[in-house]
Amino acid sequence: MSEASLGQSAADAGKELKDRSIGAIIAETRDLSADQVARVLSYQREKNVRFGEAAIALGFANADDVLFALAQQFHYPYAPEVSRNQNAELITLNQPFSAQAEFFRAVRSQLMMRVFSEQQSPRRALAVVSANQGDGKSFFAANLAVTLAQLGGRTLLVDADLRGPRQHEVFGVQSPSGLSGILAGRTEGQAIQPIKGVPGLFLLPVGITPPNPLELLERPAFGLLLRELVSKFDYVIVDTPAAELGADAVVIASRCGAAMPLARKSESKLAPFQELVAGLADASTLVTGAVLNEY
Repeated sequence: MSEASLGQSAADAGKELKDRSIGAIIAETRDLSADQVARVLSYQREKNVRFGEAAIALGFANADDVLFALAQQFHYPYAPEVSRNQNAELITLNQPFSAQAEFFRAVRSQLMMRVFSEQQSPRRALAVVSANQGDGKSFFAANLAVTLAQLGGRTLLVDADLRGPRQHEVFGVQSPSGLSGILAGRTEGQAIQPIKGVPGLFLLPVGITPPNPLELLERPAFGLLLRELVSKFDYVIVDTPAAELGADAVVIASRCGAAMPLARKSESKLAPFQELVAGLADASTLVTGAVLNEY
């Protein structure tokens, strides 16, 4: 496609976006009847207020509906209250304007400079690692992936925790096939799945939990797969098992090229964390900085 065609497509998309009003989005989201819409419009003219303000005043919508409509106009993934993901861990999707979501955006900004810069060569994936179970790797990786997708690029979240996968539960997707099947040469059907409600976000779940996780990860196929994935997606985030369970995390991080160690406030011990960071350095993995999880 030529640059002119791309420009025209962007212009058409912008016009379509502009033509769809806040009122139309709210009416669709709340399934307002024609009579209710007419009452809102009448109130709007009488009080000289916006459609959203009128709908709230009449009890047909709430502030969350207006935020959702604005997010739709600006192509910002945001789940409406009436159809919001039930998993409270997805803060960046369910509460995108909260202080916690803002923290993930701050981390994203740092990663855009250190890991996902266009000048970075070779391109890297980012492994989220920690020393112990329960530190919050899956929570952090999931929310970071949502935040990256909100930039508009194609983002892939890879669940490489072949010992205790959770990402399929976090996002509520079925995982009959996934990473384990690809590495074993037994994948059937579509392994990478789009995430509903978050344009540009995809998940590669584990699939069937294998009996030989470390052996699968140490095979050349895993490194080859990651190289292919970083060439097809703008951002690749990889969830990992706790380092206390084995060498999986360090092996995964070395294949990714970059890692972000995570510790949990008042729970993580310093010695195992230092040992993990040292192991990453020995594997020539870029350590982007550490995160202290207070969630």
